[in-house]
Order: sequence, then structure tokens, then C-alpha cells
Amino acid sequence: MSKQILFVINTLGLAGAETAMLELLEAMPEDCEIDLYVLMGQGELVGRLPERVHLLNRKFSSCSVLSAKGRLRMGGTVCRSLLARGTVVRLFPYLVKNLAGMVKNHRIQPDKLLWRVLSDGGMRIDREYDLAVAFLEGGAAYYVADHVKAKKKAAFIHIDYGKAGYTRALDRDCYPGYDALFPVSEETKESFLRVYPECREKTHTFHNMINREKIRKRSAEEGGFSDDYSGKRILTVGRLTKQKAYPVAIQAMRLLRDSGVEARWYVLGEGSERRALEHLIAECGLEKDFVLVGAVDNPFPYYRQTDLYVHATGYEGKSIAIQEAQVLGCAIIASDCSGNREQITDGVDGELCELSAEDICRRVSGLLADDERRAGLGKAAEQRKVMFEEDIQMLAALL
Repeated sequence: MSKQILFVINTLGLAGAETAMLELLEAMPEDCEIDLYVLMGQGELVGRLPERVHLLNRKFSSCSVLSAKGRLRMGGTVCRSLLARGTVVRLFPYLVKNLAGMVKNHRIQPDKLLWRVLSDGGMRIDREYDLAVAFLEGGAAYYVADHVKAKKKAAFIHIDYGKAGYTRALDRDCYPGYDALFPVSEETKESFLRVYPECREKTHTFHNMINREKIRKRSAEEGGFSDDYSGKRILTVGRLTKQKAYPVAIQAMRLLRDSGVEARWYVLGEGSERRALEHLIAECGLEKDFVLVGAVDNPFPYYRQTDLYVHATGYEGKSIAIQEAQVLGCAIIASDCSGNREQITDGVDGELCELSAEDICRRVSGLLADDERRAGLGKAAEQRKVMFEEDIQMLAALL
């Protein structure tokens, strides 16, 4: 008899965790029947779902949650969730208490509050599963913990839990009720266990799944840089959010230009910080030097064509973008932070830097001037293990 599995995720936007989930769905045993519920009911990756996956959402939009149309639709979804089953009344004490805590800590994050709204106001599924998987923290974790019937439950953790702003009060202590917890890196695991130390015995690292052959094949397709720039190219892939620390990269690009380095920096990704970043780029006079390309369907030709990949972020769980760059043999510079330092051996298959404009500038200019060293780092990166096929057995064991 086939096993019934439910996956729950917050959105199906073009981002690392969502991409990793698609690869995991592809790799699931053939004798499993898989349902998927997307809390926000939207995302451009819906067209990439494996045919065997049954999408439970009655209505689904393929528009990005980062587009103007997508944000408008997202607002409507939140409003409907607030009104569903009296959610706004039941959650009022929770919302007030946690908002007060955010104000006290000088870190207001309305999205963290809204995940609880979307969870409690979401659809109800009238069946019991053999396994229910919350593939993201926040809304998906709350929904599976509180509103799904399943013999076993598992949750993935994709971020540095403490630095991302989650607390036990926000979670309502949902994680101890799970049968298995899967952080995507060792540092993500330790960060999570500092908040939930009692969960250590059932917490195991489950690395992001990627398809190396698919990445290599798609990198050979048409696309990539379309301008006629002849100098060195720097690439970064990631959403335009505060976590990604793009202001530091912009300041580093200004230092590179002022020191006479011939280079242009490209960013693939979209997000809420676009306007602020465009303003800073203009303020620094870097309109031609630091280019916000936007989200692209196939980023892999850009990796193949770039001279240097830079991933200077504030924190990570485990970066899918770094894994993709490694598969395609890029020389990589990444900030020395949680997640990143686990993926790169400094000086062997990449370089780790301080999250400062000065250190990024120094390392970028040094590597761009040394073709032999860049080639060596890229070759070592390509040989690094980035796929952990054995991890899926941890899910199979729950069945």
C-alpha cells in the first residue's frame, strides 16, 4: 500500500528553499502519494512541480510574491486569513504580545506575525497522512504542528534561527511536538538547538538537494550576460533583502572602481529592498557598475560566464546559490558567517571574507588580477561534495 505524504511550504517563489523542495519531491520514492499545500497560494515555481505531486490549493497564482501584482494578491490572502474562522479575534492576544516583544527588542518583523495568521486562517485538510513535512520555518511549521493529522511529522530549518528573529513565543513551542527536525547545515542545527535544546536527539542535518546534471545542462542553454561589457564580471545570486547585505557589496564596488579595477557587478534576484538599493547605487554613481538584473528563470549561464562569484551575506542556513556556483566551477568569495563557512574551505575551494566593503574589495581585486588562482579555486569548488543522496533515507525511516 502506498504511503500518503503531505508537504507544506509558505510560498513557491523563486528562492533557494523552494528550489530544494522541488528536487526533494523529484527524489521521493515512487510508491508515495504526495500532496502539497502552499500557505500563500502563489509563486512562479508552480510550473516546475513534478507531475506526481497533487497541489491542494483550490486557487493558485503563478505571480511572484515580490512583484507589485503579487504583493497585492498576498495582501488579499492575509486579509482573508484574518477573517477566516475568527482568526483575528483568537490571535489578537498573541499578535499584541509578540509585537510588544519586537518593539522592546527594536526589531519589528511583521512577516513573522503574519505566518501565524496564514497558518490559523489556512484551509483545513480532512484526512490523515503517514507523514507531514513542514519544509520551511514560520507558517509551514505552525500549520503542520497545529492543523494537520499525521502519524509522523517532520520540519526543515533553513535559516540561522536566532539571527532570523524567531522565538519560542512566536512558535508557541511547536517544534518539540515534531518527530524529526532537519536543519540544512551543522551551524543551522546548533543555532536552532540553542533555542530548543530539548530537541537534540531528534534533530539531524539534512542537506539541500540539488541536481548537478540538470544544472550543468541548463548552464549550456542560451542566456546569460547580454550587454557588450568586455571587462571582468562579478556575480551574486539572491533575493534583494536585508539579510543579503547588498549595501556592503555596493560600497565594495565603489572602492573597486575608485582603485581602478575594471569590473562590473551583477545581481540576479528580486525583493523588497530594490528601491533602497537603486537609490544607494545612484548615490554612489554606480548605475553602470552595479547592475540589478532582477529574477531570471535560468541563472546557470550567468554562473558559467562570470569571472567571480561573490556571496557576502549577513547570515545563511545553507546557500543553494553557493552550491550551484560550486557545481559550475566558479571561483567564490563568501562572507565568513553561519552557513557560508560550512560550504567553503578558506583558501582551498574559495575565500571567506569579513562582511566589510574594504575586505571584499581587497579580495575581489586580488582574485580578478590572478587568473591562475581563480581557475584553481574554481576547479576545487567543482570537485567539492555538494549532493548528499543518503540524507533522503532519514525521511524514508519515518515511514
